[in-house]
Amino acid sequence: MKLYSYFRSSASYRVRIALNLKNLPYDYAPIHMLRDGGEQLKPEYRKLNPDGVVPTLVDGDNVLQQSLAIIEYLEETHPEPPLLPKAPADRAYVRSVALQIACEIHPLDNLRVLKYLKHTVGTDDETKDAWYRHWVEAGFTTLEQHLAGDSRTGKLCFGDTPTLADACLVPQVFNAQRFKIDVTRFPTIQRIHDHASQLDAFARAAPGVQPDAE
Repeated sequence: MKLYSYFRSSASYRVRIALNLKNLPYDYAPIHMLRDGGEQLKPEYRKLNPDGVVPTLVDGDNVLQQSLAIIEYLEETHPEPPLLPKAPADRAYVRSVALQIACEIHPLDNLRVLKYLKHTVGTDDETKDAWYRHWVEAGFTTLEQHLAGDSRTGKLCFGDTPTLADACLVPQVFNAQRFKIDVTRFPTIQRIHDHASQLDAFARAAPGVQPDAE
């Protein structure tokens, strides 16, 4: 397998975690999202991923996009160890946490949105960063309530075993910390992040240890 990734991309980070949790070897193909206007926008990469985003996973003849779809593909093709629980209601719960992060929080604050705010709308860096913090903090407020109020939350989002939800939560916290958000205001989120980050699969997926880390 070959993963086209950018070290700071939270979507790529999710997939790296999943690959590590499933002990799947892969080749790392760096796509720098800032250099030369963004390597993800070059014609040669857009032949693989017309959206011009990362990650892209190539597995044989299969070219896969969108981080959650890639992780679900890995779950179906390499079911052990599982990243989703067995019971349908629990699977839906884990997916709901993952989707809250990937669909409600992350899209408002990804690189394309921030670049548009700065270069097209004309916001300054202070306003752009305030936008980021507002939407992440709003999302974390409800996510904290979600996790703190559910008996299924353990050391991680669902009990003590890593799931799809944790693969989404840890990268989002990493990005929040980059933008100087005080995550201590969200103690359950911080606790889960801190515990997961010590696990080998998460530590090996961290942005700072990737081949293209700066």
